[in-house]
Amino acid sequence: MTDHVTTHQAEDDARNEAILLYLNGRILPKAQALVSVYDAGFMLGDGVWEGIRLYNGRWAFIEEHIERLFEAAKAIDLTIGMTPEAVISAVLETQKANGMETDAHARLMVTRGVKSRPFQHPSLSRQGPTVAIIMEHSRPKIPRPIRLATVPHLRGLPMTQDPKLNSHSKLNCILACIAAEKAGADEALMLDVHGFVNTTNACNFFIVKKGEVWTSTGDYCMNGITRRKVIDLCRANGIPVYERNFSLVDTYAADEAFLTGTFGAQTPVGVIDGRQIGTGEMGPMTARLRDLYKDLVGA
Repeated sequence: MTDHVTTHQAEDDARNEAILLYLNGRILPKAQALVSVYDAGFMLGDGVWEGIRLYNGRWAFIEEHIERLFEAAKAIDLTIGMTPEAVISAVLETQKANGMETDAHARLMVTRGVKSRPFQHPSLSRQGPTVAIIMEHSRPKIPRPIRLATVPHLRGLPMTQDPKLNSHSKLNCILACIAAEKAGADEALMLDVHGFVNTTNACNFFIVKKGEVWTSTGDYCMNGITRRKVIDLCRANGIPVYERNFSLVDTYAADEAFLTGTFGAQTPVGVIDGRQIGTGEMGPMTARLRDLYKDLVGA
């Protein structure tokens, strides 16, 4: 496709050439913020991460993001070595060093650290953890609704790799994204283990049908913070919202579809598997929820 779009597409910003990054307690130019090839994150995808967004001087829902980070670290038996308050302070320190006030995105990453030998066992990570924060000037620029293609890759069962775990091991989602791109779409629509519509490779997924907002049960998708905020906004504003199983048949017949995520907030979907959804443009419910969300985050 010549007009390929992603849900993380942003305006070019020359200031990002001179950004400063946080790495293990130091603020460094990005060319100097280097991690060893022996790092468990590079070698094995052994780590967890969060994305956080800055709106008018305020990191949206930062406490909830940091809580989710620590829950994920506990799940993989990774000791971050900092308190939640210290992690938040590191974010604020990096923000101050870059002089950022709004339209910034931070990716906070924690790996098990540098390994003594290039093998799997966690005990070989003896110089850990590695804590890094990439912070960029970033204003979303998505010129049209997203096109999705359903792919064979599933968001699976908790006993394989729990889809609620925001880990560095993203290969399943990357393969899904590649399959969608090969099919001429922007991103992948992934089903759950029962064949119900679940999520995309990068975002949570919603449809709108006859004034009702539907999303998956949440059993097999990322426990998205923006997803939860949209559900809460619906309930607070008298919009019927359902966490339920639904199929591709329901999806193709939807009046609207949209994605949720920290970066893009609410991103409209225009086409799924070659089928136009509604008018193919952003629908009125998506627009209303965008406005409600902007008020919530102070954008």
